[in-house]
Amino acid sequence: MTSVRLLSYNVRSLRDDPAAVARVVRAIAPDVVCVQEVPRFGAWRVRRRRLARACGLRIAAGRRACGLAVLTAPHVRREGREFHLLTPDPGLHRRALAIAVLETGGTRFIAACTHLDLADGPRLRHAHEILTHLDRARARYQAPVVLAGDINEEPGGPSWTLLTEHFQDAYAVEPAGGEPTFSARNPTRRIDAVFTDPTIQITSCGVPVENTALTADYPKATDHRPLAADVEVP
Repeated sequence: MTSVRLLSYNVRSLRDDPAAVARVVRAIAPDVVCVQEVPRFGAWRVRRRRLARACGLRIAAGRRACGLAVLTAPHVRREGREFHLLTPDPGLHRRALAIAVLETGGTRFIAACTHLDLADGPRLRHAHEILTHLDRARARYQAPVVLAGDINEEPGGPSWTLLTEHFQDAYAVEPAGGEPTFSARNPTRRIDAVFTDPTIQITSCGVPVENTALTADYPKATDHRPLAADVEVP
C-alpha cells in the first residue's frame, strides 16, 4: 500500500487572494490536488503555472475548458492524462472530467477531477457520463480511481447517491476535521467530495480545521473550503 494525500479545492478563478490559496495548499502538503475553477481567461496558462509553482506543484492534467486541473507534487510521476468534455446544455456552463494517471512509491492510480452543474438534470446526466469514462480509464490503465470535485449537491441527492453506488464517500467512511465545505466564511453545506474505488483504503477525510492560522486563510483564498483525504492505494 502507498499513502497518498489528495486535496480537492475550488479556487474561484483566483478572484480572491491567490497567495492565500497557495498558503492553504502548502500547509496541507498534498501529493495531488484536484482543482476546480482554475483561470480560463486572460493569460490563463501563465496564471495556472504561477499557481502550481506557488504551491510547489506541477500541472499533470487539465485544459482551458471548464476550469479543471490536476496538480501533483514533484515525487509523483505522470504516466498519462485524459480530458473529456461532457455533453453540453444550452445556456449552461460546459462541464468536463480531467484525468491524470499517476505513479508514486511504485503504485499507479488515477486521479480524476470534475465540477458538476448547479442544475439537477444535467448534473445527474454528467455523473452517469463520468462513471462511463472512469470505467474505461480503470480498464485501460489497470489502476484504481480517486474522483474529487465540486459536486454542487449534498449527500443524499440523486447524483451523490449514484456516485456512492460505485465509489466510497471518503468523508462518510473516515471523517476527520470539518464536514461542510461551502461557504468558506460560513460553512453549512458539504458539496465537495472525494470518492474512491473500494480497493482503496481511506485513512481520513475532511476539512483541516486544527490549525487556526490555516483556517483564517480560508475566506481570504476562495469561497470553498479545502477537502483533504489521506488514502492507502494498493
